[in-house]
Parts: sequence; C-alpha cells; structure tokens
Amino acid sequence: MELRSQEMRKNAPELDPLRIGTGWKPEDLSKPQVMIESTFGDSHPGSGHLDILVEEVRKGIEEAGGHGARYYCTDICDGESQGTDGINYSLASREMIANMIEIHANATPFDAGVYLASCDKGLPGNLMGLARVDVPAVVVPGGTMNAGPEMLTLEQLGMYSAKYQRGEIDEEKLNWAKCNACPSCGACSFIGTASTMQIMAEALGLALPGSALMPATSPDLLTFAREAGTQAVKLAAMPNMCPSGIVTMDSFENAILVHAAVSGSTNCLLHIPAIAHEFGIEITGDTFDRLHRNARYLLDVRPAGRWPAECFYYAGGVPAIMEEIIGHLHLDVMTVTGKTLGENLEELKKNGFYERCETWLQDFNARYHVSLKKEDIIRPYEKAIGTDGSIAILRGNLAPEGAVIKHTACPKEMFKAVLRARPFDSEEECLDAVLKHKVEKGDAVFIRYEGPKGSGMPEMFYTSEAISSDKELGKSIALITDGRFSGASTGPVIGHCSPEAVDGGPIALVEEGDLIEIDVEERKLNIIGIAGERRTMEEVAAVLEERRKNWKPREPKYKKGVLRLFSEHAASPMKGAYLEY
Repeated sequence: MELRSQEMRKNAPELDPLRIGTGWKPEDLSKPQVMIESTFGDSHPGSGHLDILVEEVRKGIEEAGGHGARYYCTDICDGESQGTDGINYSLASREMIANMIEIHANATPFDAGVYLASCDKGLPGNLMGLARVDVPAVVVPGGTMNAGPEMLTLEQLGMYSAKYQRGEIDEEKLNWAKCNACPSCGACSFIGTASTMQIMAEALGLALPGSALMPATSPDLLTFAREAGTQAVKLAAMPNMCPSGIVTMDSFENAILVHAAVSGSTNCLLHIPAIAHEFGIEITGDTFDRLHRNARYLLDVRPAGRWPAECFYYAGGVPAIMEEIIGHLHLDVMTVTGKTLGENLEELKKNGFYERCETWLQDFNARYHVSLKKEDIIRPYEKAIGTDGSIAILRGNLAPEGAVIKHTACPKEMFKAVLRARPFDSEEECLDAVLKHKVEKGDAVFIRYEGPKGSGMPEMFYTSEAISSDKELGKSIALITDGRFSGASTGPVIGHCSPEAVDGGPIALVEEGDLIEIDVEERKLNIIGIAGERRTMEEVAAVLEERRKNWKPREPKYKKGVLRLFSEHAASPMKGAYLEY
C-alpha cells in the first residue's frame, strides 16, 4: 500500500524542498511521515512538560523507520482563568484546537499522528481533531502532577479561599496552600476533567494500555511516549487502523462504564458526545444515564474520594478498573495496539505491568508514611463505594432536555428536596450573596445566562466551592445552572440545565420564591410551586407560559471574535455544545 504522503509528493514539487529547508534530510522524505500534535506551551503545568514527551515520541518514530514533524496548538488553563471572564473562552477553545488540528493535518500530507495533551480542553480537542483527520493515530496522555505536602491537591484551593474570605483561616495559611498545591508538571491531581479525559482516551482504545493518568514525572511515561511513536509508524502500514476503524459505539459504552467506575467529571457529558459526533455516533445524556444506572463506582480518589490522582496509576490505572468491571465491557473492540481490548488486558497480566505499579505504590507509601494497598484505591467489584454509577440526568419542566448532577459528590440530604428559588443572572451576583450569607437553608440558588450561547458556558467553580465548604449550606441548598462545573466541584450542584436561559429555556422563567423539586433517584427536576405555594403541574405550566410572553431575549453578550462565533453556533449542552454550522 502506497503511503498518502508519497502520493502527495508527486503532486506538489515544492513540498520536498520546503521540508528540506525545515530541517528534514532528503532520506526522511520517503519515510512514513507522522504528525506529532501537542498542546505544549508555557500556559500551565499540564502542557509545560509536553515537549519532553514530544522528543521521546520523535525517537520512537525514528527507531521504527519514520519521520516525525512537530505541530503545536497550546491550550488554556481553566484554573488560571477562574473568577474572570477568561473562563468564558474555555469551552470554545476545545473547538479551536480541533479546528487547528484539522488544518495542520489536511494542509500537508501525513501517514499517521501522535497526539499529546493532558488537560480539560486540550485532550477532548485533540480527540475531536484526530477523528476529523482520520489517519492512524495514537494518543499520549500527559499524566498527572504529584500531590504536595500533606497530600495537598489543587481542588482544595477553592475551599481554602472560601475559608479565608469567611475569616476561618489567615492569609499565611492561604498562601501556604497556594505555594504547595502544584509541586510538579501534569494535570491537577484529582479526578477532574483533565484526569477524566486522559482516562477516556485509553478507555476508547486510542491510547496505549496502561498509559493514562500516570505521574507526569514518572520515567514510565517517557517509555510510553516512545512506544507511541513506534506504534504510530506500525499503524501507518496497517489497513483499517484509522480512528474510524477502531472507535465504535461499543468503544464509547466501554468508556462511559469506566467513567462511572471512576466517578468522572460531569464535563465528560460535554466532551464524549462532541467526540462521538465527529465519528458520526450519537451519544447523549441519556446514554450516560442508562449506563451509569447499576454501574459500580470503585475509585477512591479525590474530589469524591480520599487519595491524590497519582495513586490511580499505582493501583493499576485503567486496566485495573477494567478488570473489576470486565463482565460489562465489550472485550472485542479494536484498539491502537492492533489487538482487541480483551487481548490487551491479558497481555498486561503477563508483561509485569501490575508488578511495576505495585513498586510505585510502595514508594508513595514511604513518601507519605501511609500503608495503602491497591484495594484502598480501586475497590473490588464486590466492595464498590457505590452501585449506581456517579452521575444522573434529571428532567422535568425546569429542564426538558435534561440537566446533570454528580450524585457521588452530592450530600444524601439533597437527593430528594423541595427548595425555594433564588435566581441570579450571573455567577458574580450569586457568589457575593453566598459569601455574605444572603442565601439561606432551603434555597435553590440559580445561576443562569451562563450556558454556551449565553457566555461560553464557564465553570461555576467558586460558587460551588463556597457552598460545599459551608458546613450548613452544603447540605441544605442546591445550585442549579445552565453553565457547567469544574471536575473538582462537589456538593449539591446541578448543571447543563437545558434549554439554556438565553434560548428562553424554563430556567430563564424562574422567579423568586418558586418551589423547586429535586429527586435524584427518580431523575426529576421540576418547578412545582409559584411564590411559595404548591400548584398542580397544569397550573405551573400556565404561569410559565404567561411569563414566557413577557420574557425578552437578551442582547448577545459578545459582538465579535471567537465567543460571538461560539454563541451563535453552539449546540445544546446535552448534545455536547459542539459547533453546529
């Protein structure tokens, strides 16, 4: 089979001299050509180290007889943007990364690709991009940072900040947390969106077995990066090994079952449907809800669990999770190894993978003076932390298209409640009310006009942390929004409420004192009363219809640039908020 790169060389005589001018040797031109796409840049710890992994990938490609070319489209950091309008660019950046990968790969000829990313939008953007490009591809997840002293991890900063603003700790303690929460490169050390999406890349069969969410400082990650380069060259010569030949609906079902087992980020409900859309596969919130029901939740890692994310690899990573839920997986799906998932899992038992992980676990125990065993981090199937997955899709007259709650991070007291509506039209107003104790027990706090079309769908991280870290409010109120939450968020928070407010969804029609019903087990989210009085559903519908007649669409928040494009074309959050042209 003639390689695509060699076919295109015949049609573009300028191609060879331009590549020689870039530093290619004449003998490199006839080799399998591999695009190395990464989010490397000095933007944040999750991408700052990727150049080291890129060079390992290049070595692997060269050893396999190929030639690697480096391309970059760096990502932004949600954490650095929190509390500012910068966070509004976060979800839109996913689309732009995918667009640039499509441009990079299709403007010039490549036979395969290796994609390196670590974080919230970089990883899903790369997965969307590689699906569009559809040349043989291997993903290298960039790993997780180490925990700091006292096992401090970044998701705890919101709690420290809220405590400082309430006067519960002094500035010295807050500064100690700031200086120690990110001691190394890599994604934040908890099962947030970055960690979840690294896990999803492997669970979909697009990363090498065992490579997801390793410590970014581990020498094992360098080995995996090198192997990824070698494997990309091999895939270039194999028929039907493009991503479209690997990823199927069964692959996505496997990934969602793993998501349930690790209590993955709710943002995965934006990214997996958007990635599936690029493969021509429809995944919705209902797909997640169906697969999470009765699924085992096994991973005792923060924010819902006890341990830092680096422990995930020490306990055996994605393969160990899969072994526990193996009876529910599609083991015949193909992966980038050229073997099935079932074959990969069998091979890992024989090649020393789990023994290597155990060695690293003992090093962690010595570092922090603990005595963890694998079973303390990844619970056995029969001793699951929970048996109903980790997320639920709620529906009703408040969210006809759905809303999402991470019930593993929600206090049991809020699984079934009737609350008074307290609507706010921005996060800033709501956060101020929470911190100044203007919000009371029994309130349903709304933040609206923060969906994809409203303001880019930013995270409501500070508000959710202020609520969940408050001993009284954390178990007695709920936060409901058409925006989204950080993967680190905990507490009684419900996001992605659809249709969003800017489209005139029911969330835009809620008024002070309306009664809001939340029932997680029955998957309900309804307005059941007006001005503090219960009404029949017919009466509520009539009131909402009258309010709709008086509701006026808002002026678009953004008049130019990327966010105007995003607000004009973003799909519903429950479809993935990808751009619909």
